[in-house]
Amino acid sequence: MKKLVLFGAIGLFLFGGMAKAQVEKYAVATTPWDEQLGNHRAVIEVDTFSKFVQLVINWRLQDSAISQKRLLLLDEQGRQIRSLKTVSINREKAVLLFEPASGKGRYYCYYLPFQGKKNVGWWEGAYLKPENTATDDWLASVANAALNYPSARVLQLESRTAFDSFYPMEVCASSTERNKLFQAYPGQVLLFPEDRKNPIRMTADIPAVWIDKGPSNTFSGVAHRNEYYVFQIGLLAAGNTLSELTVSSDNAAATCFNTEGVDAKGNSFTKKLKVEKGKVQALWIGVDIPEKPVSRELRFTVRIRAKEIPEQQVNISISIDDTMLVDRGDNEPWRHSRLRWLNSRLGIDDRVVAPYTALRLKGKQVSGKTATLTLNELGLPTQLMAGTTPLLAAPIGFEVVSATGNSVFSPGGFTVNKKTAGKIEWQQTAGNDKARLVTTGKMEFDGTISYQLSLEAKEDLEIEDVRLTLPFRQAISRYFMGLGLPGGACPDQYNWKWKGPQDAFWIGDVHAGLHVELQGAAYTGPLLNLYKPSPPDSWYNQNKGTVSIKRDDQQVKAAVLSGKRTIRAGEKLDFSFKLLVTPVKKLDTRDQFVNRYYHNGNVPAPKLTDLQYGIRLTNVHHANPINPYINYPFIAVDSMRNFVNYWHANGLKVKIYYTIRELTNQLPELWALRSLGTEIFADGNGGGFPWLREHLKSGYNVQWFNKINGYEECDASILTSGESRWYNYYIEGLRWLVKNLDIDGLYLDDVAFDRTMLQRMRKVMDEVKPGCLIDLHSNTGFSKGPATQYTEYFPYINKIWFGESFMYDQMPPDNWMVEVSGIPFGLMGDMLHGGGNPWKGPLYGMTVRYPWGTEGVTCDPRDIWKVWDQFGIKDARMVGYWEKDNPVKVSSDNVFCTVYSNKGKAMLSVGSWSDKEELVQLSIDWKKLGINGSKAVVYQPAIPFFQEEKYFKPADPIPVPAGKGVLLLVE
Repeated sequence: MKKLVLFGAIGLFLFGGMAKAQVEKYAVATTPWDEQLGNHRAVIEVDTFSKFVQLVINWRLQDSAISQKRLLLLDEQGRQIRSLKTVSINREKAVLLFEPASGKGRYYCYYLPFQGKKNVGWWEGAYLKPENTATDDWLASVANAALNYPSARVLQLESRTAFDSFYPMEVCASSTERNKLFQAYPGQVLLFPEDRKNPIRMTADIPAVWIDKGPSNTFSGVAHRNEYYVFQIGLLAAGNTLSELTVSSDNAAATCFNTEGVDAKGNSFTKKLKVEKGKVQALWIGVDIPEKPVSRELRFTVRIRAKEIPEQQVNISISIDDTMLVDRGDNEPWRHSRLRWLNSRLGIDDRVVAPYTALRLKGKQVSGKTATLTLNELGLPTQLMAGTTPLLAAPIGFEVVSATGNSVFSPGGFTVNKKTAGKIEWQQTAGNDKARLVTTGKMEFDGTISYQLSLEAKEDLEIEDVRLTLPFRQAISRYFMGLGLPGGACPDQYNWKWKGPQDAFWIGDVHAGLHVELQGAAYTGPLLNLYKPSPPDSWYNQNKGTVSIKRDDQQVKAAVLSGKRTIRAGEKLDFSFKLLVTPVKKLDTRDQFVNRYYHNGNVPAPKLTDLQYGIRLTNVHHANPINPYINYPFIAVDSMRNFVNYWHANGLKVKIYYTIRELTNQLPELWALRSLGTEIFADGNGGGFPWLREHLKSGYNVQWFNKINGYEECDASILTSGESRWYNYYIEGLRWLVKNLDIDGLYLDDVAFDRTMLQRMRKVMDEVKPGCLIDLHSNTGFSKGPATQYTEYFPYINKIWFGESFMYDQMPPDNWMVEVSGIPFGLMGDMLHGGGNPWKGPLYGMTVRYPWGTEGVTCDPRDIWKVWDQFGIKDARMVGYWEKDNPVKVSSDNVFCTVYSNKGKAMLSVGSWSDKEELVQLSIDWKKLGINGSKAVVYQPAIPFFQEEKYFKPADPIPVPAGKGVLLLVE
């Protein structure tokens, strides 16, 4: 008999009375079989030929609905055995009778077969339902036969691939074994220390291997020097539900990821767990192994406490060998050393990133590279400057209105609470005999200004309105977007009530503007339509809140109104908002025309001959052999490293798809992250691809699915929970990718984190490899107004690709300018949907990305690039049709001209919004253009599928096709 220590006050117990679990042999198929037969089978040997053979399969499944799924019995040649009867079936075992029609030999019983289709983006299908394939005569003969059937033998249970296998941690203990275990330890909490190689997967069942080895209060392992060593303790609440469970240790270098950590904002936290009776909780613990350990054995004690039990102790002993792990173990994901990334604070600081400069504070004026803020007596902006252009016609106001009029607040103390290069924070107090107002503000180096105004009543107040007023100068109020309106001309009057995925708006012109976001909701980042947060209580005020835009002779006034309310004495209301001065950086047209993209999801490698067209970057999407699994680019690292090295040698930069919103089922840390409950992965209704159903079972939200060419395993992703410690992991992962694979940046596709993540991303990339690039893609059909939702990202990205679902031929020029071009924000972009409109795009410096496929169109701008390069567009000065100093005027109000001027020659991009062909006259200021008009020639070069070759004199009318345009060279 074997003695084991039982934890707590019980003392020593004998475990020898427990019989060993009788588990079938498990194996992985040498060659994967047809996938739709299912991922699991029993390999059967029939030694005796008989009309009836009995088969017992002890499969020990989690699936309580196995009786609702079909069993397929095939012989060695793949022929179905139709004479099959299910005697009994449950999740522990199946008892079958069948006729081995092919005689003695090998048979295969496939369980969990399914039928489905692998689409790009999702899997559709279902498990096959049971069916009776035996004849009535055969079934009758079974009923009349003697009961002493010969038995077929189960040689082993096989999984189609190793990734599909249930063994060992999803092979369940039987109900009998489980009951005996509970009887042996009545009312106890049982602990099962486990190596990281066998992640604990189940919560409602216990693995059969635990029956064999029994509970324990010791764990031993072997680590390398400088390794971050990870192990698990499985906790089974055998007696009672456990509440307020905590984990601690006498080793300061040890961490239990389930009960402590660092959140996405860099704040330390602890949490207490609840484990329901009969359930399993995996506790993942990591410990720092010194580079130069004092001893070759590390000993410490892990203590587990809960209200319902005495303290449980697990004695840990880790032997440290001579091997040194320079990378802490991070290059081998099975070690789980990267779990420490969950608690990283990397990039959470006030450092300034390029192209910005340190903030300057002088009195009540804060200045940065792109914006200047001057404060009034309430700590609010009395003026905002975009560069040297003032934005406000009057100070921003915060008004508390009662039946007797506006409350006047007398200013109190003003303090600067923080002053660093990247952030300046201040607080201004004010008050009157009825209320106290505390204004807390901060400005950051990128021109972002955040406010929280706390209004506290000194007595019961009947309020008519609490409102924020933003008076914009007429001169900069040309465009508007947000609050349910697409980007376009600023309306003279507009009223909006809280609805839909909206919480922000922008008013401005190309050279000066202001983005305003109303805050206070649980989530205020992009993709509001996906997360659907409730509006902020203070502004929304039970659907009384509104926003109005009104133009008069002096200004365009935006007013955020919260409506009537009663504020009780001592009650405090917080009104929060955020401002961003635009443009966020200087427009870099040279970068737009020099760094052209190759973008092909399935085939990320261009042909070498494509480089002659000026392609300098490729985006490696996910779902291809180089970057197969969505948002986890740490598996095919050799393929990616080789790809990056090869294309770097050929002058091509490589950026990769790597975001957060969903995560592949292929990540090695999957089970550790699942043990954190809904902290990392969102809850959901389950379903989806069979692997998810068979292993995750429930409590997940199905997302992207794709089959990967050259890979047996598919990519089946699930939704993350939003802001969590996975953000910290992501930032550390980004640094690892830049440092170890030498990538040149990121391609972001409709992501859903806030601007602080972009700050961190930019900081870590610049730290490792200055000059890394980020471009951002969004689908307006999905994100519902991407330019409004993603404005806060713009200081940290290099380019936008807001093209999906944009109907270019239906969009007025103001919509192109505000929502597609990026120009008012200091960025430039590319077209996408249906190939865009190749005639209008160049007005904004845009073409499509070669050779992206969209709506049956393969995008190919190479002929336009060729003309651009012959002209020398990279060195040209771009003067848009929107600029007052544009040297070319067009005779039609529906036709526009952007000028590219370059050393005595010019290229004119002419685009038409007319529904008919226009003959237009060009009125050219030759002096501004820098060309001798008397000698000038206007040439329309031949461009396939774009325009025919023509010559014009400067005074000739130019035919411009309806809804299209022309490209003209003037020399």
